[in-house]
Amino acid sequence: MPATRQLLLPFPEEPGYDAADFVASPSNAQALAWLGRTPDWPDRRLALWGAPGCGKTHLLRIWAAKTGAWVLSGPALAGLPAALPAGGIAIDDADMVQSETTLLHWLNMARDESVPVLLTGRQPPMRYPVRLADLTSRLRAILAVEIEAPDDSLLRALLAHLLSDRQWRLDARAQDRFLPLLPRDPGQLREAVARLDRALLASGARLTHKLIDEVLAEMPPDDNDDGW
Repeated sequence: MPATRQLLLPFPEEPGYDAADFVASPSNAQALAWLGRTPDWPDRRLALWGAPGCGKTHLLRIWAAKTGAWVLSGPALAGLPAALPAGGIAIDDADMVQSETTLLHWLNMARDESVPVLLTGRQPPMRYPVRLADLTSRLRAILAVEIEAPDDSLLRALLAHLLSDRQWRLDARAQDRFLPLLPRDPGQLREAVARLDRALLASGARLTHKLIDEVLAEMPPDDNDDGW
């Protein structure tokens, strides 16, 4: 690789969720448009769905920061508060709730208090693995917007953002040369860059096709998340 690369200190790998860090593209344009139209959501409810790493959590966090909504985790969802915030509730990984009754109570409370609800999941709500009839009917009525597979422009912008975060000085031609070797899934791409960063820092080696192949070979197939 050209000597233009410069590595300084390792950076934390926890994703950031600032609006300025989100990479907009045609694949997520519809989701972005709906997040800006909360009053237009049917029954004040919206669900975003798509593959891991597509940006669901990032968009959920952006919306919650803008509206003042509570951010809740589907797998950890429990209990009920005395009241909900006017900004609404945002339930991440809503398709992974442990208690169907609990999710139903939260949705009912949001309806009774007329606050908006944003859900995210790997599937649209109508495909959530639930058996409770009342919950099934409520989920089927929620507008679901898919975040589509990333296009080349998104992956290119995401790679540039990830390299900039780690202070890699890799010119656009070099990025275009290495991008086809990396995963097309945004979550996997982020993990691959993090692993390459660690490998380069540990060994002082150059970024080569061989090193990329070695790092990717060690990645578990499901090793990704939803932040970018």
